[in-house]
Amino acid sequence: MEPIELTERLGRWSSGRGPLYLLLAARMRELIDEGELPAGEPLPADRVLAGALAVGRTTVVAAYEQLRVDGRIVRRQGSGTKVTGDPRPVATTTAAPMFLYHLEKQDDETILFACAAPDEPPQEVADAYALVASRLREIRRDIGYFPAGRPELREAIAQRYSRRGVPTEPADVLVTNGGQQALSLLARAFVRPGDRVVLEAPTYPGALETLREQAPVFRALPPGLPGFRGVVGKERPALAYVIPTFHNPTGFVLSTLERQRLAAEAEAAGVPLVADDVPADLAFPGEQTPPLMTGAAVINLGSLSKSVWGGLRIGWIRAPAPLIARLARIRAVQDIGGDTPAQLAAAEIFHRLDEICARRAPELQRRHDALVEDLSDALPEWHVPAVRGGQTLWVRLPCGDGDSFAQAAMRHGVAVLAGSGLDVSGASADRIRLHFRLPAEVQADAVRRLAAAWRTYRPPDIAVPGRAALAV
Repeated sequence: MEPIELTERLGRWSSGRGPLYLLLAARMRELIDEGELPAGEPLPADRVLAGALAVGRTTVVAAYEQLRVDGRIVRRQGSGTKVTGDPRPVATTTAAPMFLYHLEKQDDETILFACAAPDEPPQEVADAYALVASRLREIRRDIGYFPAGRPELREAIAQRYSRRGVPTEPADVLVTNGGQQALSLLARAFVRPGDRVVLEAPTYPGALETLREQAPVFRALPPGLPGFRGVVGKERPALAYVIPTFHNPTGFVLSTLERQRLAAEAEAAGVPLVADDVPADLAFPGEQTPPLMTGAAVINLGSLSKSVWGGLRIGWIRAPAPLIARLARIRAVQDIGGDTPAQLAAAEIFHRLDEICARRAPELQRRHDALVEDLSDALPEWHVPAVRGGQTLWVRLPCGDGDSFAQAAMRHGVAVLAGSGLDVSGASADRIRLHFRLPAEVQADAVRRLAAAWRTYRPPDIAVPGRAALAV
């Protein structure tokens, strides 16, 4: 594409807040995602585009780098810069585009060790829909549009929080189409290009992808956000994001005392703190977890995707009623309301959610124990820490890097997530994320394929942070 034409399509890209390179990257990301810059489209060279935009070359270079890390463009010496087409596994793609790639390209040959979720709905889902089908015949004077969610489901969610020691009214709950929409609404409400966002490194790749759409500047801290007070005192972030229970991907559980400290520090600094509680219901039998995080600055986020089934697109936000009303208005612009049958079914399922989680917990632990044992037997050189719940293992490779090994694994029919795409600090290049939600026989086959991939794997000559240059 000629630089003049691209400049016209960019429009008033520099009219927002934040560093110019982030504003430029955000606008180009929109054009790519909307198809205005189609797959394979060549982009102007750094100097040429900088001249057309009347900005420094470093602004364009930094913007292109942001888009490359996001997986939106590829840059190769000799062939220039192009918009990505089919986001196939390459060493430079991040985990989030790869995560979406595997969801879109599911086939019978590849084992998805990258996408963690229950592989079938429990009987309660079918039972709830059967009950809802008869209730739908009785609905009168109800147009079905509820931007904040069906009253029945908001009430059920509020009651469950209250039973768990977090007093909640239905007005404090917004129902969303899954946890991903909940994250998107919060990002839209609080984050503008160039704003600081504090999060854990590593973290859930879906959260990274959602937040990146707003072009923030990330400030990474280890799981649990130690040192949070010092960071917010200096940088005044617009938002903070934490996974306090069975952290994805490490399985870390934040203590009660640390939850209280973090909530108090967020309140004192006036920083909204999103506590992602989606994995919190995935404790192994007998495991006691700390109470849910609460506080004036805490925004709780939940979903049925991991505890029940990903196909039931039900998520929610718990927050003060004024914020819920504001988020409902933002949500109404995207879609006027969620699916009524799904919400009515979810309201029924909530009455049995604890029972579903308790029934599934032993099998979840069995799969975890089997995966840890199988990896220990087949790949004893790998470092595979066990966890107490959740659904993921955070594996450290003894050499090489997760990006290049993910490619080797794909050639053997296994999709894994490379650690680099889950960690904005760059400190997890030698990691991969695996989940333990596969059926036993499929999981065992996946480990055999990983072992075969490892036997043929040849690490590239690159430097992983904290290590010397790697060689075979």
